Amino acid sequence: MNHPDTAFESDPKHLHLAFDLSFTHTEGRWARPGSWAGRTFPDVRMFQELAITAERGGIDMLFFGDGTGLPDTWRGSTDAAVEWGVQWPRHDMSPFIAAMSAVTEHIGFGLTYSSTFMHPFYVARLLNSLDHVTGGRIAFNVVASTRVSDAANYGYDRLPEHGQRYERMDEFIDVCQRLWDSVEPDAIVMDRETGRFADPAKVHAIDHHGAFFDVKGPLTSVPSPQGHPVLVQAGNSPRGIATSAKFADLIFGFGGNLASQTRHRSMLDAELAANGRDPADVGILWATQLVIGRTAEEAAARKNEMLAYWGDEAVGAYLSYNSGYDFSTVGSTVNLGDLNETIVATGASPSGLVGQLVTELGADHDMSRAEFFERGWKHAVGFDTTMSGTAEQLADQLEENFAATGSRGGYMIGNPLSMPSSYVDIIELLVPELRRRGTMGEAYPGRTLRENLAS
Repeated sequence: MNHPDTAFESDPKHLHLAFDLSFTHTEGRWARPGSWAGRTFPDVRMFQELAITAERGGIDMLFFGDGTGLPDTWRGSTDAAVEWGVQWPRHDMSPFIAAMSAVTEHIGFGLTYSSTFMHPFYVARLLNSLDHVTGGRIAFNVVASTRVSDAANYGYDRLPEHGQRYERMDEFIDVCQRLWDSVEPDAIVMDRETGRFADPAKVHAIDHHGAFFDVKGPLTSVPSPQGHPVLVQAGNSPRGIATSAKFADLIFGFGGNLASQTRHRSMLDAELAANGRDPADVGILWATQLVIGRTAEEAAARKNEMLAYWGDEAVGAYLSYNSGYDFSTVGSTVNLGDLNETIVATGASPSGLVGQLVTELGADHDMSRAEFFERGWKHAVGFDTTMSGTAEQLADQLEENFAATGSRGGYMIGNPLSMPSSYVDIIELLVPELRRRGTMGEAYPGRTLRENLAS
């Protein structure tokens, strides 16, 4: 097993795949053809069956993003989000992961918690426990929260400033890592003859006193199979990339735009080198939506279905929540630069829809309200960035993109249509094609998630 502080080395020949299950049941996916019949979220059997199927296909990881607020930015109300199921409901997925691990042996699981609101001792202890339950198959996706509705549930009147959120993340992860190391791997003696359980010299308080946390330690847990979970981070802003370069074993990056991807990869490599880390050791899983068909025509028709389950109110609720700005208030003409400055001033992330439009069209660009919402509609469903085609066509596109972005990491595949059929199609059609080409390596060559990602 690799030392827990050592990031895995990604074989440039091998592409890794994860499934993003964060929104398998929201935005109308529960009603689409190919969705579960007779079961609905949060029936744990849905996730167990998908985990078994995904492991049979050799998928590396099932990933769960998270948010703890109910979208309420659009028109200052939760009504649209509740009525149309926009990024709601969402459960804490840690018990679901435990249940899925009980029916699988190899596949990994990614779990998300916010360093903006959570306490590192609680999270470090929970993830240590889950790493034991899963036999070393846990990844921790640490996020800096960007939504005011989440903040309100933790007693905040507003979000902390963007840079401060990443300063807190720096300290949060440092505390977690020190807690995971506070009980040495060989501290547990369990001498049956003497009854001596552990060596006190190998159990250490951390006595941390920082800007955000005071933690005495040690962690009250036995060291877990991986020592540290695989650490994942998704920061896309310059500040986020700088923070991720300090500790992340794996990056969750925005996909669909090669220019943005190569920019992210280049900035990350520079920051990794500045932190004394080898850029070859840290892969990026690009967030990617795929629609696969047995023919190109079938795939194109299925892709068009993506727009069918969204209405104006659902799109408005989605965009406003994820940007931290009520887009129902925009006028007949939208100046992108002015709107972006207003959004950033609220403390929200600058890398959402408006930030992307500024990058594409320029800060001086004006567009009509109708054009803005048309672009927003396609952004919400990911229409313009969704790849579609046959297994052979998609494999070609993924291989080309993988090479162009450094051949380190792979893809975090989201679900634009329905669960489970969209994922089953990828397992049954795309994965065999990638394996036939040698693009994907041997399934689960290691004992832990960290070892499997190193292949």
